[in-house]
Amino acid sequence: MTRPLRTIVTVPPKATLGQLITIRALVQHPMENGFRHNEYGQRIERDILTDFICLYNGNEVFRVKLHTGIAANPLIEFNTLALESGELTFEWLDGNGLSAKAKARIEVT
Repeated sequence: MTRPLRTIVTVPPKATLGQLITIRALVQHPMENGFRHNEYGQRIERDILTDFICLYNGNEVFRVKLHTGIAANPLIEFNTLALESGELTFEWLDGNGLSAKAKARIEVT
């Protein structure tokens, strides 16, 4: 299931073949660690991002497993090689089975 979370991805619109490119991906997520209590003394259920996956033309180029130590609205930055023009797909998964997705295109010459 996809929920409407705000996502921001930064991918260079153009690159040369074989160039190392930097990609940044950010999602807005509350990241509740499960240790806090509400005003009635009841524990607030854990709600954290667990996985981030990036596909480049359908091939996985980056994956990370996230844990409770990560901040709310995590910014993830990584590098990959620009091998062909196409689409990068980003997906964030949380512990409740929900996900947020984003896409970006890159032109490789």
